Amino acid sequence: MAKQQKYIFVTGGVLSGVGKGVTAASMGAVLQAKGAKVSVQKCDPYLNVDAGLLNPREHGECFVTHDGAETDLDLGHYERFLDIEVTKKSATLAGRLLFELIADERAGKFGGQTVQLVPHLTNSIQNEIIQSAKDSGSDVHIVEIGGTVGDYEGLSFVEAIRELSQKVGRANCLFVHVVYVPFIGTSKEFKTKPAQNALGDLRGFGIMPDAVVVRTDSPAPIGVAKKISLFGGIPEDNVILMPNADTIYRVPLTIADSKISNLLSDFSGLHNQPDLSKWKDLIERQNYQSDRQIRVGLVAKYTDNEDTYISVVEALKAAAWSEKVGLKVVWINAETATDEDFKGVDTLLVPGGFGNRGVEGKIAAARYALDNNLPYLGICLGLQVAVIAAARKAGLANANSTEFVSDTKSDVVYIMNGQAGKESTGGTLRLGDYKATLVKGSKIAKTYGKLNIVERHRHRYEVNQKFIRQINDGGLVISGLSPDGKLVEFVEAPQNDYFVATQAHPEFRSRPNRSHPLFSGLIKAGLKK
Repeated sequence: MAKQQKYIFVTGGVLSGVGKGVTAASMGAVLQAKGAKVSVQKCDPYLNVDAGLLNPREHGECFVTHDGAETDLDLGHYERFLDIEVTKKSATLAGRLLFELIADERAGKFGGQTVQLVPHLTNSIQNEIIQSAKDSGSDVHIVEIGGTVGDYEGLSFVEAIRELSQKVGRANCLFVHVVYVPFIGTSKEFKTKPAQNALGDLRGFGIMPDAVVVRTDSPAPIGVAKKISLFGGIPEDNVILMPNADTIYRVPLTIADSKISNLLSDFSGLHNQPDLSKWKDLIERQNYQSDRQIRVGLVAKYTDNEDTYISVVEALKAAAWSEKVGLKVVWINAETATDEDFKGVDTLLVPGGFGNRGVEGKIAAARYALDNNLPYLGICLGLQVAVIAAARKAGLANANSTEFVSDTKSDVVYIMNGQAGKESTGGTLRLGDYKATLVKGSKIAKTYGKLNIVERHRHRYEVNQKFIRQINDGGLVISGLSPDGKLVEFVEAPQNDYFVATQAHPEFRSRPNRSHPLFSGLIKAGLKK
């Protein structure tokens, strides 16, 4: 008889962005440390079909899975915490499910039934969760419900997980509610009333949580937990106070040290002590006080929301921890960037992006690094602006991308075959894992330590190889191609100590305890300046 999979459902109250994703990932990390196989899934009530068209300023970065799904940034947390590769099945948006339901209704698959949120949408949600869990083959499947309990668009998801707990058995489900408790400065006290109301909302929908994670900006007194326990009907041992930590990677240790760890042990049936040595080692590396610090200039247009580039920043941190050096990320606004900004840093990094806003500042950053032997890492658009900078340096003054100037005759970057007309359509780019073959003896090959690599992609423009001579004359050479030789995947400047760029997004494969070689290479090069 097959072992019954177990489910942990993580919901949020009071406000969004309270830390459900980190909580879910951290509980998974503790269970992993006990020997359980863990899988994760994010259910978002947004009426979007996929995350590819969501505004990064509002929602943060669009994370890309190895099999090509454009998803919420929480899936990046899952991968970094659990060191697994999530899939398309790990991301569920209400818009896609509704789109599929309407398509099925129009195709006559409901035989004239009235199609309703309950049971049709709720059944679709449950099927997605069950299938994702089944495909993973995990012992425990963790499901984070996006948004806040009580949001209109999220009601179907809350009802779906309530019904699912009846189908698989309440003993096989654990409900964890994450709430926020504010501190009122004028009265110098923490106010639990919003959290109490959030718990009341959840109970009103038929779900009695097994545990409550209380998020606060600063450490709260035990009385806060007692009050939430009393008025929320939750055993006090199952209320954990979770103030802001110096690093999110401390949260697994906090959970393991709390009494909720006993709940996780009883739920999973694993009563052994978790092996948290890698988390302790990671915290030790983060807390290492180095007398060296490296300043990385991140040239970006969304400088008011760091979550837009969260995987890039986390990859830089991991590389700095690996090299035991302090890191200072200097945000350089691409729209106003000048040479003075570039002079003030040890390295430059131009991340991925879309649209022409700020692109000339990114081209200027690449040109400055090229001319002044400043270590440079270009990611996706960061490769394309480097190619434009090199071509202009070689005398092709109007060199550009058709993304920015559609009728340019010097289109050193142009749209890929089959992508024309899809510029405003989500889920249509070159997405997910793709292989690349590196040039033997190149800096890129030496950095990776091998010639055949795999990286994740998200783009629809590519280098136009018709202009290779001009690009070479400007100081860049191709150091990696797709296996068929049609797509430029890497370029570098041979005369520079470290000027490399990739069409891929290597930040998605970085891990906090295993830095990505391209980011480590950037940090090492910056230390030599």
